[in-house]
Amino acid sequence: MDALLRRGLKLSHLRLMAALAEAGQLGLAADRLGIAQPAASRLLAEVERIAGRSVHQRTGRGIALTPIGEALARRAMRVLMELRDAGREMEELAGGGAGHVRIGSVTGPALDRVLPALRTARLALPQVSAEVVVAPSDLLGQQLLAGRMDFALGRMPPGMEGELTLSAPIGAEPVALMVRRGHRLAHGGRIDPIELMDFDWVMPGPEALLTRAVMERLTDLGLPQPPQRLATSSFLLTLALIQQSNAIAPLARAVCDRFAGTGSPYVILPVDMGIVVEPFGLLTRTGAILTPVAARLCSMVMAQGGEGAEGAD
Repeated sequence: MDALLRRGLKLSHLRLMAALAEAGQLGLAADRLGIAQPAASRLLAEVERIAGRSVHQRTGRGIALTPIGEALARRAMRVLMELRDAGREMEELAGGGAGHVRIGSVTGPALDRVLPALRTARLALPQVSAEVVVAPSDLLGQQLLAGRMDFALGRMPPGMEGELTLSAPIGAEPVALMVRRGHRLAHGGRIDPIELMDFDWVMPGPEALLTRAVMERLTDLGLPQPPQRLATSSFLLTLALIQQSNAIAPLARAVCDRFAGTGSPYVILPVDMGIVVEPFGLLTRTGAILTPVAARLCSMVMAQGGEGAEGAD
C-alpha cells in the first residue's frame, strides 16, 4: 500500500474500486459515489496508471474486474470498512458510550444468547441500540464481509475461511421434529421412524447445514429421503406451513422448546432421531477490531449460558 500511496493512490480511488466491485457497471458505481460518469472514468484511468496494470475489462453488460482489480477492490473495501468503524468508534467515545451495534445470528443462538443479552443491555447500556439479523450462516458471512454487521453467531460458510474468523465452538445442537397440534403422529406413543416418511418435511435447501445433517442421519439409519415439496430457510414460513398442514419440520431443539409449549399450536414429536447440527461459534471479519460498544455487547452475548444453536442454517 505504501508504494501505491507514493504513486498517488487516494481515498477516491479506493471508493471507486469498491463501488465497481459491487455494481459491476461504471455508471452505477458513479451514481453510488455521487459523481458523473466521466469523472468515474478518469478515476479508473488513474487507478490503472498507478497500478501499472489493467484493473478492469469491458463486458457486454458492463465492467468485470481483472484478478488484480479484484484484489485491489477487496483491500479497498476493507480499508473503507475500517475507516467507517473508526468514525463510529470516535462517535461512541464522544457520545459517552452511545452507539449502534449490528448483530447476526442463526436461529437457536438468537433465542438463547442474543435475546437475553439484549435484555441485559437495555439496562446496562441504555444508550446503545441494536439491530439483529437472523439468517443461515452463508448469508451472515456475506453480510459480515459487506460490512453490514459487526459480528455474528453461526458456522463458517464454505469458501470464506480466509476472510472470516470463527471462534472455538460454543455448542452443538440436537434437532427435534415439530408438527402441528393434532397431527396424526402427535399421539404421545412410540413412533416407528419409517412412519415419518409418509409426510412432507420442511427444510432449507440441500446446501444448508441443517438439511445436510438431517439427510446424513437418515442415511445412517437406513431410511429414505423424506418428501420435500417446499425448501425454505424462512422460520416464519416454516411455522405457518406446519400449522396449516401435516408437514414435519426438523428444527433446533432450543427453538422447538420455545414454540411447542402448553397451549401452543405446535408439538414436538416423541421420537429422537439422533440428528445433531455441528457446533456454532463467533464469526467476525478477519483482522477487524470491534468498536468499544460492539465489543461490550459481544461480551454480553458470549457470556450467556444458552444451549441453543441454529434452526435455519
